[in-house]
Amino acid sequence: MEGFLSVAIGAGIGLAGVVFGSWFAARRQDRMWLREQNLKAGIGFNTAVVQLIDYLRETQLSDDGAGGNELADRMQEARSALYLLCADETVQLADALALRVWRSRPSEGRDDRRAEHQETLDLLRRFTHQLRREIAGT
Repeated sequence: MEGFLSVAIGAGIGLAGVVFGSWFAARRQDRMWLREQNLKAGIGFNTAVVQLIDYLRETQLSDDGAGGNELADRMQEARSALYLLCADETVQLADALALRVWRSRPSEGRDDRRAEHQETLDLLRRFTHQLRREIAGT
């Protein structure tokens, strides 16, 4: 009887270890998946924003034809993913950046518009820095 009890206790401890190990591995895998999704959304948003900024330095969005609309759609799609995955501060920076990009005008060499462009790039850097901190925290 004592042998059976010790085997049962050993089996119970082993089973508890397996359950805990499985839970821990699943949790780690979920965090890694979330981190990967944040990274993909951030890369998609940054890429679309940079391409759209470059595009809009030469033309207005309403004058653009299909190219600018496609870039704007890609930016919005990535922004939607950020809404679902990221913290409020990151989402607020993405919103501010998208709004600034929507309001962009061709620079045409004017100093005031170059200053606007520099402010947009500074906001892009802030967004990227915030996203990096968020991803590093997961």
